[in-house]
Amino acid sequence: MIAGRYDLEREIGRGGMGAVWLGRDTVLGREVALKRIGMMPGLESPDLERAGREARLAARLNHPHVVAVFDLVEDGDETWLVMEYVEGTTLSAFVAHDGALSPDEAAPLVRQAADALAAAHEAGIVHRDVKPSNMLVGPDGEMKLTDFGIARAEADASLTRTGLVTGSPAYLAPEVASGATATEASDVWSLGATLFHLLAGHPPYDVKDNLMGALYRIVHEEPPRLANAGWLAPVLEHTMTRQPGDRWTMSQVRDFLEHDGAVAIHPTPVGGIDPDGTRVLQPTPSEEIAVPPVSVDPRLTASPPRVASRRSPWPWVTAAAALLAIAVIAAAAFLGSRDSGTPSAAPGSPSSSASSPSSTASTTSPGERMRSFIATYLSTVTSDQHKSWAMLTPSFQAESGGFGKYQQFWRTISSATPRDITPDPAAMTVTYAVDYVRTDGSNASDRVTLQLVEGGSSYLIAGEG
Repeated sequence: MIAGRYDLEREIGRGGMGAVWLGRDTVLGREVALKRIGMMPGLESPDLERAGREARLAARLNHPHVVAVFDLVEDGDETWLVMEYVEGTTLSAFVAHDGALSPDEAAPLVRQAADALAAAHEAGIVHRDVKPSNMLVGPDGEMKLTDFGIARAEADASLTRTGLVTGSPAYLAPEVASGATATEASDVWSLGATLFHLLAGHPPYDVKDNLMGALYRIVHEEPPRLANAGWLAPVLEHTMTRQPGDRWTMSQVRDFLEHDGAVAIHPTPVGGIDPDGTRVLQPTPSEEIAVPPVSVDPRLTASPPRVASRRSPWPWVTAAAALLAIAVIAAAAFLGSRDSGTPSAAPGSPSSSASSPSSTASTTSPGERMRSFIATYLSTVTSDQHKSWAMLTPSFQAESGGFGKYQQFWRTISSATPRDITPDPAAMTVTYAVDYVRTDGSNASDRVTLQLVEGGSSYLIAGEG
């Protein structure tokens, strides 16, 4: 019995920092998980300060997807962390047992982790060891994040000794692998690396045979990509990107992953040694990696029933491509049908010339640009909801209930043809009639007024009247 209260039953897991046992709280009559605090690599005694930190930080997070910490007790010369017991398995064990997941299976699991990490970041906590073996999933598909053992709060001093890197090598962000302090953006990279593992069936980097070589690749080379990532490819592109300032925030990752996918879990024992154990490493020799502060354009995050409908950012690369397409179409509209105001090209159709957004904006009137934007949006929304989602402001996305509802509606529409597009540049509104053809063959019409805001060289949809 531990501390006169907790009966140990069996060891259920072991990681780089200690063993985890299934136990029973004899006072409250419930199962608990107890982690015996072991020695951190490179130290001569158990890191009790780290154990206390884990208890305090986890206790600050009252979140459904974070394993709750109940107590920190001493028993003789041993220290134990008492936690919520989650029946199920780690994501790493699950993938090892059942193989790689499809995008629709992986999305709800990673979304739950992103939700927990977003809450941690809002509380000023960086996890610093995000990986599949620190995510427990139960038979109902509910995921819980655990092991804040090397987490760092904003007010804490650095947890690592000078010249050392702490974390699990296969999931380390480039800036951390080169010796910089982990930030929220580092957690974003690690969650992207976790998603890669779920989709590929293995980590993005093989660190078993050549650890330093793997760290060098993380720091210097472009991240690996997956051909089978499907609709989750943007998540990998905007989480596993080398510059921290280019990554999505954790809340953007969570919002994008709002999806109706489901996964069936077959619990297997959690036991065994974590193959991706946390280590303390010398940083890889490297040229310096710039770590700019994470700043996100607030326009790149959130949609209404007809125009939009479930949160999810689709920023930078896709937005840039969408804006370039808009510019090409606007140029064609200006040259071919300036008087009528009717766009002469549709997304995906060949364009006679590639005109930059800035040059197009300088040669077309605001009204013509508005008409072109609406025509482009309605052509895009029926073929690629991810791209059209990026054409909405965050607040409008939020009003619309998120990306899932948005996509659910627009997937029922095979075409949306605008008529009588009437822009009002002074009020930044555009009114039009639209004829819908549904996927079931039925037809419908509507009249819509949209509120627009400037979005770079084009517009974003800010509301619907």
